[in-house]
Amino acid sequence: MAIVHYPGTIPAALAEAYAVQDRALALDGRRVAGWKVGKIDPPIEGVNRLAGPIFADQIVTATGAGTPVAMPVFRGGFAAAEAEFLLRVGTAPDPAKLHYTMEEAIDLIDAVHAGIEIASSPFSGINALGATVTISDYGNNNGLVIGPAIDNWRDANITDWPVELTIDGAPIGAATAATMLDGPFGAARFLFELLAARGIALQPGDWISSGAVTGVHLVSVGARVDVRFDNRLATACTIVAR
Repeated sequence: MAIVHYPGTIPAALAEAYAVQDRALALDGRRVAGWKVGKIDPPIEGVNRLAGPIFADQIVTATGAGTPVAMPVFRGGFAAAEAEFLLRVGTAPDPAKLHYTMEEAIDLIDAVHAGIEIASSPFSGINALGATVTISDYGNNNGLVIGPAIDNWRDANITDWPVELTIDGAPIGAATAATMLDGPFGAARFLFELLAARGIALQPGDWISSGAVTGVHLVSVGARVDVRFDNRLATACTIVAR
């Protein structure tokens, strides 16, 4: 069911927003199997990224046969698709470690895939009201499509790869991860530090959706979304109503 107005007082600070997210997670009860990282622009309290949970029952692995997987969104709410590098945690971070170098963060990753994040909320104005509202509603995440693995990702210089997203065959976004703050692995470093500060443990096998490469692209029910990384690694989904 779509929501016209934000259901409560808008959090005034990041800590308040994450407290709402923590409470929602406790009430929800579903297993979290990953985290999305998004950009805060302009930064709030000197912070330029945010995070939200990805539930295990909303993570879908693409077949690899070219057949798009169905991904649900809230009809009448906010719905968008994003091309993202997906990082898999290979070694659980030390829950007491609050600061990481880039190299330390990369060492905890054991796989990188091409993929699609689905952003959707029953509240259509979620992105218009700022980052604290987005954080309070699971970071506006509503699913993840895990596409093909990137071989030899440590040496592949993936931040310079061209990434393209189309909707119903029409080119919508094109960019490289070099435009994304300090890139996908910087997103992982941010997440490791944030979750340690929040007292949340990551597990081996958890996914990190590292941020929209080409932008946040609005989608409608019935649309087909295709992404292509480095002109060769592709995956797709169709948008359905939940």
